[in-house]
Amino acid sequence: MKITPVLLAGGSGTRLWPLSRKSYPKQFASLTGDNTLFQQSSLRLATSATLSFGAPITLTNEDFRFIVSEQLQSVGIDPGAILIEPDAKNTAPAVLAACLFALKSDPDAVLLVSPVDHSIPDVAAFHDAISDGLVSVSEGKIVTFGIVPTRPETGYGYLQLAAANTDGPIGVMRFVEKPNAELAQAIFDDGGYLWNAGIFLFRARDMLTAFQQHAKNLIGPLSDAVENGKSDLGFLRLDPDAWALCEAISIDYAIMEKVDNLVAVPFRAGWSDLGDWNSIWLDQNPSDEGVVTSENALALDCNNVLLRSESPRQQLVGLGLQDIVAIAMPDAVLVAHKDRTQDVKSVVARLTEQGVPQAESLPKDHRPWGWFESLIIENSFQVKRIYVNPGAALSLQSHKFRSEHWVVVDGIATVTVNDDVSQLGEGHSVFVPVGARHRLENATTKPLVLIEIQTGSYFGEDDIIRYEDKYARR
Repeated sequence: MKITPVLLAGGSGTRLWPLSRKSYPKQFASLTGDNTLFQQSSLRLATSATLSFGAPITLTNEDFRFIVSEQLQSVGIDPGAILIEPDAKNTAPAVLAACLFALKSDPDAVLLVSPVDHSIPDVAAFHDAISDGLVSVSEGKIVTFGIVPTRPETGYGYLQLAAANTDGPIGVMRFVEKPNAELAQAIFDDGGYLWNAGIFLFRARDMLTAFQQHAKNLIGPLSDAVENGKSDLGFLRLDPDAWALCEAISIDYAIMEKVDNLVAVPFRAGWSDLGDWNSIWLDQNPSDEGVVTSENALALDCNNVLLRSESPRQQLVGLGLQDIVAIAMPDAVLVAHKDRTQDVKSVVARLTEQGVPQAESLPKDHRPWGWFESLIIENSFQVKRIYVNPGAALSLQSHKFRSEHWVVVDGIATVTVNDDVSQLGEGHSVFVPVGARHRLENATTKPLVLIEIQTGSYFGEDDIIRYEDKYARR
C-alpha cells in the first residue's frame, strides 16, 4: 500500500522567536541537526525498509514555495506537488485540498498528514507505528498517532482513549484542550491519555466522506479551489476566489472530534513538537546540571539553562544563571524564564503592534535565487551581502531612488547594466546608476557572493520595477 505524505509547511512558529519569524519560520531552520526540521520531516516519509512512500503533497504559501522546493531537492527528494494556499485558513482546508488533489489521480490514495516542525528521532519505530495504523486504514478507519506522555505537560492537547495501557490501535473517546497544571497531573496519573501529535493516516476517500458528514460547507469551495488552480513554475496555485469562501478551522475541530471511526496508535519512542524554547531544551539532552549551549555560547556556574547564539561573530556567556533561556540573533536577543517560554508568542504580538521590524523579519532575507543579508542600514546608504545560487538570476529591474555598487567577493557574476553585459570575477566591481535596467546572474555551478552598497534617498524593497523575472514575480 503506497502512502502519499502530506506536508503542512505554512506555519509561523512565533514561540521560537527570535530564531523563528514570519519571514522564515522554524520548519526551515536547522534547530536540531544539520538538516532543517522540514527536511527531517520529509526524509522520515521518503524511504523505508518496510513501507512504500510516494512523492509528497506539500501545502505552503506564496513566500515559502521556492524554499520548500529547494530544501526538498537538496536532500534528494522529488518535490512532488506543491500547493500554494492564497492565505492561511488553518489545517482543515489544507487537508481537504490534499485529499481532493490526490483523488484526481488515485481513487485509493492513502495519505499521511504531518506537520513539518516536529522531532521524531527513532524513524524505524515511527514506521512500525505507521504499519500498525495501515491495518485500521484498510478497514476504513482514520488513524491518529498519539504520544505516550512522559510528564504532565500543559503545553499539549490530549486524546482520551477508550482503554488504557494498550499498544495497538484504540478508539478515541474525546479530545482535551491544553490543561492547567492540576489537570495535566491527573491526566498523566490516569494513564488513559495520549498527547495529540496532529499526525493522521487515512484513505483520501474516507476523509472526504467525513467532510461530507461533518464539514460539508468546505467541499464546494475547496473543490473549486483545486479544479480552478493555476499551474505556475511547477507549483499549483489554489484558486484565491474559491479559497476565500473557505472557513478557517482546524482539522481537529472540523473532523477529528466528530467522527466515530477515529483510532489512535500509541507512540512511545520519543517525540517533540519543538513548540517553544523549553521543548528545545528538553530535546537537546541537557547535562547533569541541566545546561544546553550552542557552539557560540558558554555557561559558567549555571543550572537548567539554554544558551544559544546563532552567529559565530557573537559569543553568548551566561554566568550564575538558573532556569533561564537566552537566544541571541544578530539583530535581537531573547532572555526569558524557562517557565514563560510558552508566552513568547505574546511578545511577538507586542513587538508587531509597536512596528518593530525584528518581530517578523530576519536580517537574512531568502529569495528564489538565494538570499541577501543587511549588514549596515543608515539614512543615506545601505550595505548588503548577496548570495546567488548556482544557475540562479535576479530579475531584470531598475530603481527610482537608489544606485548600487556591486563588488564580487566569491564566484563569477554575469552582470547586465542597460545594454552592457559583462562577467566579473573576484575583486571586480560595477556601478549601477539610478534608473538603469540591471540584472545579476550566476551562470556557473558554484555559489556567487558579492557585497552591494546602495546609496540614495530610499531603500525599501518596493523600489523595484521588474521587467523580466524567471520566478514570475511582479
